[in-house]
Amino acid sequence: MARRIATAAAVGGGGIGLLGVAAVGVLLTEVRLARRTVGGSSDIPPCADGRYGAAFDHRTDRRPLRLGFLGDSTAAGQGVHRARQTPGALLASGLAALSELPVDFRNVALPGAQSDDLPRQVELMLADGADVPDVCVIMIGANDVTHRMPLAQSVRHLSDAVRTLRAAGCEVVVGTCPDLGTIEPVYQPLRWVARRLSRQLAAAQTIGVVESGGRTVSLGDLLGPEFEANPRELFGPDNYHPSAEGYATAAMAVLPTLCASLGLWPEKEQPEPARGEGLLPVEQAAAEAASEGGTEVTASRAPWALLKHRRRRQLPVPDPADPSSVTG
Repeated sequence: MARRIATAAAVGGGGIGLLGVAAVGVLLTEVRLARRTVGGSSDIPPCADGRYGAAFDHRTDRRPLRLGFLGDSTAAGQGVHRARQTPGALLASGLAALSELPVDFRNVALPGAQSDDLPRQVELMLADGADVPDVCVIMIGANDVTHRMPLAQSVRHLSDAVRTLRAAGCEVVVGTCPDLGTIEPVYQPLRWVARRLSRQLAAAQTIGVVESGGRTVSLGDLLGPEFEANPRELFGPDNYHPSAEGYATAAMAVLPTLCASLGLWPEKEQPEPARGEGLLPVEQAAAEAASEGGTEVTASRAPWALLKHRRRRQLPVPDPADPSSVTG
């Protein structure tokens, strides 16, 4: 796995070591400037826990699906003020609509969390052995980059979390590290460094997750062009966390893979070569996914992985005036 991570991280040319001393000085200045204008939000994310698609209770005798969310402030939905705007609520609503089943949603994500907080979050998620989620979504990695957590350490924590959840009978979908190079107040050369480190971690996360039995969806390059073109619409007031529109964009990318993990997505699991899909060595699939957003990577026969570009669908938005859309 270490060799594969190194291979994926090396894709795209030379590393930061190519920067000269003068460039490092510029970087440090850019870091100081960015810290003055980026982040710093102390807002508590809205709680979106509860039952979605409650109207389906009366149409079926099947038990509700259970969806869990783990990760950092992005998973928690920081940056928006209404529960229905968080990525968890959007995905729970989408999963309920497509499955025609109610969905019980629980979020244990923590703003500011790094990957070393995942063992605590997994323990919370599995504390009730009789209520294990059918599927969990993990979104984490940005704080690992900004706090310079070693790549191998970051991937180890994530891989362990995926293995533990899978052993408990839970499907796992990971939205890999977002592209920090899209943050508007960050300028060159810091933007280049942030983008490269983000993609390296995303590729490494993909390898660790796939080899631990989970699926990944790359968010970085998917959101990158859209965030760069529409920063006022897709970033929140703190210039760091997504806005409601940004979270909806990310959730639409994750929904197909979330549903596919439960056998609910109306597409074949086989690759469609006409859509650029195929079976690739896992490190190559990880590198391609890191540079092409919305790409799903899932395990196939070792050492191969299936790379998919699933078609997105518009997400249903929970209606706060409709008591059947969410309870709890």
